[in-house]
Amino acid sequence: MAEEKTGRLAVLIDADNTQASIVDGLLAEIAKYGVASVKRIYGDWTSQALRGWKEVLLQHSIQPIQQFGYTTGKNATDSAMIIDAMDLLYAGNFDGFCIVSSDSDFTKLASRIRESGLLVYGFGEKKTPSAFVSACDKFIYTEVLRARVSESDAIARKSTAELKKDARLVLLLRNAVDSASDDSGWAHLATVGSTIAKQSPEFDPRNYGYGKLGDLVRAVKLFELDERPVGGGQSKSIYLRDKRKKG
Repeated sequence: MAEEKTGRLAVLIDADNTQASIVDGLLAEIAKYGVASVKRIYGDWTSQALRGWKEVLLQHSIQPIQQFGYTTGKNATDSAMIIDAMDLLYAGNFDGFCIVSSDSDFTKLASRIRESGLLVYGFGEKKTPSAFVSACDKFIYTEVLRARVSESDAIARKSTAELKKDARLVLLLRNAVDSASDDSGWAHLATVGSTIAKQSPEFDPRNYGYGKLGDLVRAVKLFELDERPVGGGQSKSIYLRDKRKKG
């Protein structure tokens, strides 16, 4: 699905399930997809547990929404965030939503927003339940966002041998290339990327330590690569073909 970089986005953050250390990387990532017209964060701001967030809210113009935990065992923050999201959805002023949480309670919300024809970008830790991940158009693991602002948190780059042993990754890449290929087996890298995004919302080359899909494809060494000039200029398009189909 094409990314709309000028669209209006509503950013809703679950402070109870998100670390303040990701805020710089989070907002930089969101800027790739659109303009954060609304930025709200939900939690009990009387709690010392959210102290780290309090120090960055003003700096990034994120509006804190107070929600007391009225009942033990019930997450009042989630309920408040879902109600606000539906109000914003019905207002009809946005092109998409960014839901920042690792909580599966937002699965139905993501599905409902998508049913209305809007994009949903999810952000959460790798422990996020697969149901919520799959309910989003795209899901970005927050470990990647911490890595982009801190060298100490950088995700180790997987070797070619490690990549080839990842059966799910190999199958995903090969299926995407096969779906996007022409009669000769060659597929445009950008089309492959779009195909993967539809099949696996959480896929991100950065999860494997690579900045771009092209870098990951080169590292896995399962595909032939062909760089073709575009329009007679200096720019080139990358095409790839499964080495098993060579000749």
